[in-house]
Amino acid sequence: MLATENSSTQARLSRSLAALKPPALLLFAAIVVSCVQSSVPAGASLDRQLADRAAGPPRSCITAFSNSNLTAIDASTFVYRSGDTIYVNHPGSPCPGIAPLNTLIVDAQQGHYCRGDRVRGFEPGSIIAGPVCILGDWVPYRKP
Repeated sequence: MLATENSSTQARLSRSLAALKPPALLLFAAIVVSCVQSSVPAGASLDRQLADRAAGPPRSCITAFSNSNLTAIDASTFVYRSGDTIYVNHPGSPCPGIAPLNTLIVDAQQGHYCRGDRVRGFEPGSIIAGPVCILGDWVPYRKP
């Protein structure tokens, strides 16, 4: 019975897709592809960016020139780019309200991001920021 239902469903889907005009079919394919999760881990791109750089000693504070330079790689990794230096921060525990496309809200003082500052993620389309996370030390990565 299940095989017959699957066969019938596949036949209906094939007829429906055949009825679509080529642009609509391309749109359908793009939507399906966008729903599939990437098999590349979130930190893979960061690993490639840091591959030719050397880690410096951790710093408790860095100068923050622009909030747009601060991004979330995942719930456990923040990155701040300043010139040729990439600063990486791993909070003490993962931040459940942080995702790569979130806008980050940092309660920073005097133009610096420091260990202990509070960060929250603001999801696209939401009206309330997520839970508070606490920044750790910043590790600078520079090309040797």
